[in-house]
Amino acid sequence: MDKITEQDQAWMRYAIRLAQRAEAQGEVPVGAVVVSNGKCIAEGWNTPIIDHDPTAHAEMTAIRHAGKALNNYRLNDCTLYVTLEPCVMCMGAISHARIGRLVFGAQDPKRGAVCSALELSDAPFLNHKVAWQGDVISETCGDLLRDFFKAKRRK
Repeated sequence: MDKITEQDQAWMRYAIRLAQRAEAQGEVPVGAVVVSNGKCIAEGWNTPIIDHDPTAHAEMTAIRHAGKALNNYRLNDCTLYVTLEPCVMCMGAISHARIGRLVFGAQDPKRGAVCSALELSDAPFLNHKVAWQGDVISETCGDLLRDFFKAKRRK
């Protein structure tokens, strides 16, 4: 794990704003942004319900847009910021895309595939090891999710 930088925090705040877009649409509030050379090249937020697409996680959308932005399916020098620890599907895509660095907010003890439920960031069967940093503005990221699900249960 790297040291959390001011830039990490700034990009995570950007991802949080994207997560709020998902929430406003009735989706689970997760946002993601792909940064290359200090610039946002792609963004995404959860849209599986709206898009009728179980793969429309924030990370997947951001990775798809980043590949198109760079005209390349390899994202070696990119950093992916996401408000929630990626799941198995997203970690597979992160590995296949050769994302250089992953930074996430809240850990996901039930489904997180970086360091929580699974540790795919260092799985020997994957040919790409992604450098990662977790717990960036994790309290805010976690509160977004907790509040969203608390409101859902009240309905």
